Amino acid sequence: MPKIDNEQFYTSAIKKFGITAKGVNWASKKNQQLRFKQLLKLLPTNINSFSLADAGCGFGDFYFFLEKKKSLPKEYIGLDIHQDMCSIARQNTAQEILEIDIIKETLPVCDYYVCSGALNVLTTFETHLFIQNCFKASKKGFVFNALYGEKESETYNYLSKEKIKEIAKGLGVKEILLEDGYMENDMTVGFIK
Repeated sequence: MPKIDNEQFYTSAIKKFGITAKGVNWASKKNQQLRFKQLLKLLPTNINSFSLADAGCGFGDFYFFLEKKKSLPKEYIGLDIHQDMCSIARQNTAQEILEIDIIKETLPVCDYYVCSGALNVLTTFETHLFIQNCFKASKKGFVFNALYGEKESETYNYLSKEKIKEIAKGLGVKEILLEDGYMENDMTVGFIK
């Protein structure tokens, strides 16, 4: 189980803030965009030659970020567990958006998987399963950002660099890419095959 009621966490944010960055519980659009920028930095520059799955896609904001940067993949698939977000993302992006539990269900195979923010409210065990499943469903790699540190929180999940290395070793990751210092308590990681 997530550290919190996932459905309530996002449903209340959508009701309060609408279809905005805050509606998917980002502190601000600026923070959301900064994290997206880090994801793009760790993806290949020719991402338009590859398929990409956006795990925890929310309203499809990363798709629009890629579009604005002229970096759309050859194929984009959004994945989210929240029914309303999937409906909105489908309507707004006109892309394939699947309502799916990334921890429990079989994922579609894509060249790259990305995730921004969805790991933040999972338990440590669920985070490991989420990362494992996305990495296994990717042909080339999985790029994600997460809260960084040793903190204990009833709401949020923090990962240390040591934990990242431990997970990578268990998955047989060939190369670990890591960016930090762009935002307090945040890091972006690439697990490359």
